[in-house]
Amino acid sequence: MAGPRSLPPRRWIVRSAIATLIGVLLLSAVVDAATSSGQVRLGPGTVDEPVDERTYVSIQGFHFQGISNKKKPARLVAAGPRGDTQWLHDGGQTGAVWFYDVDPLADGNLLVTSTVPGDTVVYEYDPANRSIVWSRQLDAEDTHDVDLINGDELLVANMRNMNETSGQSDDRVYVYNLTTDEITWEWYARDHYPASTAGGYGEDWTHVNDVDKVGDGRYLVSLRNFDQAVVIDRPSGEIVRRLGSDGNLSRLYEQHNPDYLESENGTPTVLVADSENDRIVEYARENGSWTRTWKLTGRLKWPRDADRLPNGNTLVVDTLHHRVIEVTPTGEIVWEYYAAWAPYDAERGAPGSNGPTIRDLNASGSYVVSGGAGRGPAGRVTFSDWLVATVEGTPLEAQATWFAQRWSHITPFVKPVWLSSWAFASVVAALLLLVGWGVGEGVYQRARIRRAVAAAGNRIRSKV
Repeated sequence: MAGPRSLPPRRWIVRSAIATLIGVLLLSAVVDAATSSGQVRLGPGTVDEPVDERTYVSIQGFHFQGISNKKKPARLVAAGPRGDTQWLHDGGQTGAVWFYDVDPLADGNLLVTSTVPGDTVVYEYDPANRSIVWSRQLDAEDTHDVDLINGDELLVANMRNMNETSGQSDDRVYVYNLTTDEITWEWYARDHYPASTAGGYGEDWTHVNDVDKVGDGRYLVSLRNFDQAVVIDRPSGEIVRRLGSDGNLSRLYEQHNPDYLESENGTPTVLVADSENDRIVEYARENGSWTRTWKLTGRLKWPRDADRLPNGNTLVVDTLHHRVIEVTPTGEIVWEYYAAWAPYDAERGAPGSNGPTIRDLNASGSYVVSGGAGRGPAGRVTFSDWLVATVEGTPLEAQATWFAQRWSHITPFVKPVWLSSWAFASVVAALLLLVGWGVGEGVYQRARIRRAVAAAGNRIRSKV
């Protein structure tokens, strides 16, 4: 009578378990990709009632080394009162690989900031005739914001301006005169900050991503990598007001598009998309310091613009949820437009039509975004959401939350649009397991591998 069958060696049990786990992870990714709702498309979400004016949205898109991704196009769109797409201006028509700031002009045209490899192209766009009125190509890489001021001057936020000869950063804000084609004023960040700021000079030292004229000879400048927004006095070149400080991430963390407001009593106020903190915040300046008067959190993922509308609501660009939302002071979504892929800026109304401060609305406080159609990433529990909820209250909370935030901000630019965050996480986990398995097999079989390499070397030498 035959004895009981022996179990396979332990190493084969481990190999089978790893192979099975890899198979399950990849299969789950395939099933998710086959059953998911697909990419977010242009169109309305929640619309409680039609708004009075068009909403212009610049959509950054994505490219790699100058080659655009057709699934993540750069474009400029106009959303109608009910969130219908009224027209679309494709970046491919002008060679733009990124779209950034868009500003309505007094005559109804738009000032558009776009980039081509190595340079910035700013132009006036006539939406009625779908034509470019004039354009300038500037020797400035990846500029996010150019404003038209004083009728014939361009106010430029010039980032990624490392001087390889001097070893210093030439990141600056400058004024370019359209009539004379000359730079008439410059402000260099290195003259006002230690070289050690934000880890020291590098290819993208300041990431100065926004500049607005906020008064006669006063410019509000966003120094993203310094975690601060400052007001610069043009005649003296001095910083006369500063919100945030390098490394103080609880106040601002790599912000975008700060807006200057004033309360009825003249209190200086800044409304800003606090991007890496996934929130919108408003600060009031009183008694020589800044007080946070409003915070909006919840279903926001890397917001990059927030404008106070005349009706007291706030227009928010929720970038990695690929939408623009209008929210009440208490965070309720009353108008929503889906704008893939990665909207950057949204404008509604005439130039200079900023609304009241949150204090003037008697709505100071902290609120969570509520409502919305729930389509796209904003309507799903993502891998990052799950991770944060799972580790909350544990000793790993801080580290896991940091990782989840980085994951949620970076992976959308890497993964295909048809792959959800869960499916992508499954693929990454499977690949890591596969690599780990390969390394483990290499270590386990190292003696055999050495013998095989030595034998191969001997055979080669014998034939030489």
